[in-house]
Amino acid sequence: MVKNVYIHIPFCKSKCRYCSFVSFTKTDLKTAYLEALNEEIKNDYKNEKLNTLYIGGGTPSLLSPAEIKDLIDLFNFDEKTEITTELNPETITQEYLKDLRQTGINRLSFGCQTFNDNILQIIGRRHNSKDVENVVKFAQNAGFENISLDFIYGLPTQTIQGFENDLKHAVSLGIQHISLYGLKIDEGSYFYNHKPENLPDDDIQADMYLKAIETLKDFEHYEISNFSKIGYNSRHNLNYWDNNTYYGFGCAAHGCINGTRYSNTSNLKDYIKTPTSVKTCHNLSFQEKLEEEIFLGFRKMSGINVENINKKFNINFAEKYAPTLEKYVLYKYLKETNTGFALTTEGILVSNVILSEFLE
Repeated sequence: MVKNVYIHIPFCKSKCRYCSFVSFTKTDLKTAYLEALNEEIKNDYKNEKLNTLYIGGGTPSLLSPAEIKDLIDLFNFDEKTEITTELNPETITQEYLKDLRQTGINRLSFGCQTFNDNILQIIGRRHNSKDVENVVKFAQNAGFENISLDFIYGLPTQTIQGFENDLKHAVSLGIQHISLYGLKIDEGSYFYNHKPENLPDDDIQADMYLKAIETLKDFEHYEISNFSKIGYNSRHNLNYWDNNTYYGFGCAAHGCINGTRYSNTSNLKDYIKTPTSVKTCHNLSFQEKLEEEIFLGFRKMSGINVENINKKFNINFAEKYAPTLEKYVLYKYLKETNTGFALTTEGILVSNVILSEFLE
């Protein structure tokens, strides 16, 4: 039974220079898109009671609270359901958040990236640091008690001290969750063809990540990129790392149901035209399922549960991967836990190398 939903809203007023996600500035297609989204949801969703619902983008806050409510009301949920939407700070007012609180949304994720106004201009963000401070206050005044801020480290001209100051300032705002992402310049982004100057190198990025762990010591570091106050882990994100099923609705959205991963077309007009028949599906092999279980499990700071993997895949995990496990435990990149194995802080920094050894 599928109890988790991701909805993609692929519209932005403008594209940030680091962004390679599927998004479009043609907001005149928004109404047609929402109609197509409604059709896809009604066709595919089986009325399961949801554990989590996440509206991402793009910029979901380009939708009105009424439009968001119309989407949410297509699903079966209750007061225990975690319902998150992403928001861009520059478009948000106190009234918008008060109305949003009435829709069923109970968790907000704001794209902050940094409090340095000069860097915000370099990376093409439309907001400034004061906008973030204001929207957090607006959200708290509107009754939201689960607020997350996203940050990027490794940005042009960014220093370790500046990144540390960003995180300290975020904590001072009284938020419950922080997500961190190292800057990656991927094909499809403006920066891919216009490389910015004064980029911190890989070593400095690693030092920034270590500084974040030190700075956010009063938060639970529950996943490689995520920190929260106790009781405020993102249940939606943990569903991914636990390798569970989820629906993906919208242009370019991905889902996973009954061992089949699927993705919707990234062509906006094709999606609007035929929202229920433009999916690419892949049936995962036994080995692919096992490798995903390992890769995703190691993203959690609690690591992988060997007993669960042995039962699920009918293998002896410790025996099958003995050379790899012994090597990286010796190097202190992996550590044994009460339930299996987890990456150490040093291991996180070289996790791609470690995880590649679990591939066949």
